[in-house]
Amino acid sequence: MQIVTPYIKGRGAQINTPNQFQELVYDEDPAVNLDDGEKLKTEYINVHPKTMLNKVSSPDIPLDWSMNPYQGCEHGCVYCYARNTHPYWGYSAGTDFEQKILVKKNAAELVEKKIKHPNWKAAPIMLSGNTDCYQPIEKKLEITRSILKVLWKYRHPVGIVTKNSLILRDLDILSKMAGHDLVHVAISITTLDEGLRRLLEPRTASVHSRLHTIEKLSKFNIPVKAMFAPVIPGLNDHEVFKVAEYTSKLGARGLAYTMVRLNGDVGLIFEDWIRKALPDRADKVLGKIKNCHGGQLKDSRFGKRMRGEGNYADIIHAQFRLAKKKYFAGKTTPAYNIGLHEKVKNPQLTLFG
Repeated sequence: MQIVTPYIKGRGAQINTPNQFQELVYDEDPAVNLDDGEKLKTEYINVHPKTMLNKVSSPDIPLDWSMNPYQGCEHGCVYCYARNTHPYWGYSAGTDFEQKILVKKNAAELVEKKIKHPNWKAAPIMLSGNTDCYQPIEKKLEITRSILKVLWKYRHPVGIVTKNSLILRDLDILSKMAGHDLVHVAISITTLDEGLRRLLEPRTASVHSRLHTIEKLSKFNIPVKAMFAPVIPGLNDHEVFKVAEYTSKLGARGLAYTMVRLNGDVGLIFEDWIRKALPDRADKVLGKIKNCHGGQLKDSRFGKRMRGEGNYADIIHAQFRLAKKKYFAGKTTPAYNIGLHEKVKNPQLTLFG
């Protein structure tokens, strides 16, 4: 008899993919035996890293350093490339990724130790290069806020990427940093369709909240741009001009995008999800994604993986180019202030002008 697994509302991934680093694989109890509370239960696990800053070697990423207060993300975005990091911790890239969150409570302490070291040379750090630093548990733990306090103390530049309106809690710090050109913010806008948002990113801020966040940050003179990511052909690619128009009117200073790529276990997770959530569109969407990546769902090639290639990818790129020209012409973002950090770290330097 075939057991039909029901769709788990409130979660992105509907399966736990096998962990390639474990020799033994255990069958899970069928989801039909779980009540709703168990399906949605999230576990927070304290870890004790020795360092927080990660050197970024990819030419596709604009900043040289990143840090992540949390591993795993309760937002549950089904397409998230960061899912593939969870197996390194002994978990699955599937439902484990959004239900077993690793928490770095000593993050701010480690950041301070690093950036006040005499050998550290200031360079913008990406906060949330992997998982969202403003995911739900941040409201209680305030690890991201404690990091921002350290960065402000040492006048160190930072770039933040988030899709959660919780960032508005930290306007007091961010506005001071912005006054010295020490912060850039990117708000991820995947779709303007709230129904699609709930399926793709079940525990993120609503579309309305994210648009409000852009408007609020802008009113506080915090440089903010819209990040339309990822573009998923057949699902949200038709929204390019609307996203550009709305976010520009609300104060966004720029617009960027990335093409969806489904590397590793994410391909299995996404295909399982779309066949359950949107079965009538599944073949069309999967086919278009492959069309942008040389016939595959995955793509690891520097220079191509984030933008795709081929006729369809070229059309999307052309749309963004036109949208930016129409709605963002003349808008700029100030460069990061890198020099201020050294003066604060070494006050004696001010004696020399």
